Amino acid sequence: MHGTTTRPGAARRDSRGPGTGTAVRTRPRTPRTPQQQFAELLLAVLSGQRPAHSMLNLMFRDAYDQLVDLAPRTPFRTRGPRPVVRHCRGFSPRPGVIEACAGIGAGEQVRAMAYRLEQSPDRRWRCTALELGDERAPARV
Repeated sequence: MHGTTTRPGAARRDSRGPGTGTAVRTRPRTPRTPQQQFAELLLAVLSGQRPAHSMLNLMFRDAYDQLVDLAPRTPFRTRGPRPVVRHCRGFSPRPGVIEACAGIGAGEQVRAMAYRLEQSPDRRWRCTALELGDERAPARV
């Protein structure tokens, strides 16, 4: 061997750039279920990161009205750690319906949220009911 050394990657002839061929392999990400996707979107509204009207096409009127009533006074609007969905589970009592619950954590505090999703004729999932732990929207008269 001669006394010359080359930089690692100097002889590459591809356009990937240095280091891209040696990426750490991770497990393939599991596709998120409809209830997981909805939990994350709902939490973004309830924590003040997204406006309530961003959920308008994802909720039936009564559930949307519940969200509008709950969003300003939700316990997820806190200072400190950003709330995250810790777990999400769903049960399908019949095809096209999912009853779900999610645990929302912010630091040491964990709160529950429950909701019902129904699949519309256009195959999109929409929320039909919403509850947050002991928080309930006042009944509309």
